[in-house]
Amino acid sequence: MPAAAAEAGIDYAARFAELDAWLLEHQGIWRPRPFTIPVLPWEADYPQLARWLRSRSLEQAEAAHNQPQWLDAPEPFARLAVQAQRLAELPTWEAPPAAALPDLLSRHVPGRKWQQITLFADQARQRWQLPTRHWLDWCAGKGHLGRLLAWQGGQPLTCLERDPALNRQGAELGLQLGIASQHLDADVLAPDSWQHLQPQHSVVALHACGELHMTLLQVAAARGCSQLALSPCCYNRISTDHYQPLSRAACDSQLRLTREELGLPLQESVTAGQRVRRLRDQSMAWRLAFDIWQRQAREVDSYLPTPPRPEAAFRQGIAPFCRDLAAHHGLRLPEPPDWAALEQQGWERLAQVRNLELLPGLFRRPLEVWLLLDRALFLQEQGYRVELGQFCAQHLTPRNLLLVAERPAQLTPNQ
Repeated sequence: MPAAAAEAGIDYAARFAELDAWLLEHQGIWRPRPFTIPVLPWEADYPQLARWLRSRSLEQAEAAHNQPQWLDAPEPFARLAVQAQRLAELPTWEAPPAAALPDLLSRHVPGRKWQQITLFADQARQRWQLPTRHWLDWCAGKGHLGRLLAWQGGQPLTCLERDPALNRQGAELGLQLGIASQHLDADVLAPDSWQHLQPQHSVVALHACGELHMTLLQVAAARGCSQLALSPCCYNRISTDHYQPLSRAACDSQLRLTREELGLPLQESVTAGQRVRRLRDQSMAWRLAFDIWQRQAREVDSYLPTPPRPEAAFRQGIAPFCRDLAAHHGLRLPEPPDWAALEQQGWERLAQVRNLELLPGLFRRPLEVWLLLDRALFLQEQGYRVELGQFCAQHLTPRNLLLVAERPAQLTPNQ
């Protein structure tokens, strides 16, 4: 077992194998989408649970959404919840006492984001065994994370960001703090940007989206970067229809994930305001009303994908909203007898959908840990010591998982 995994008491390969088998065993529960399938395949196996979930209100579903594991629902809900918590468990890393920092470091960063940055930086510095020589902030934006690390340790900093305006602002902030930093206009998905990664670099990426952080892992390993700290985000933002695993274990798995299924871990939210939630609910209820209408009018029991609609579309009422969706699909459908009744059916269907989603919601974190373990095993295969843990509380961000990797000093790339 690699050193870091042994120290953490975790055999990542064994964890992956157990989690992989569990996800495959229960894929009939978490793969079907309640929003697009009126009656789910698993309801025939667990009719009592299905009836119980369908009887609940939208408000009850909303209250349980972020923590479905605590719901007192008929079996097999509780059994699956216990299994999910055990299989997805990772260490919670405690933060050291907060140190006083110059106001300029945080002046341009929202409070919740600044807490994420400081806690990420604390763990990145704590968990590596070798000294840091040069920071590289991947998809840096203005470089707030890299600038904090460079200010704390005195090392030089390189920031890679494709937006020149953000680079200019970041460079100015670095000058004001006396930090030796360079901010490079670089599209990190372009191969000509990869030359900037060097063995002496400690690479950090906080909430880099799917293709961006997967590219980082592959390029950093190939170029022999000494240290890496990554908190992934938006696993579904990839260029292919299906997930392309990184590690040998994930490549050998029978689990083949669609881009849509990669979005399951992202369905938890702690930051949406009341207005945003209200518009989201109205959009979903009206889309479901359209779905009811089009299935009945066409006499075809299949879902039709609906395109995003601007906020202005909701001001005109449900009838124009649904007619526009029908026109998008080139459909001329007979009008429903009562638009208000159809809208009410959409809201009732939304309450059922949200409650039915609580069962696949138990699989959000296990699937995310499966994806993180794939990344960890890939880096172990490249000779890195790896640790996985939670760097901050979930109320700060649901994407609170951190991968920390370090290449032993005696290893060179591909050795």
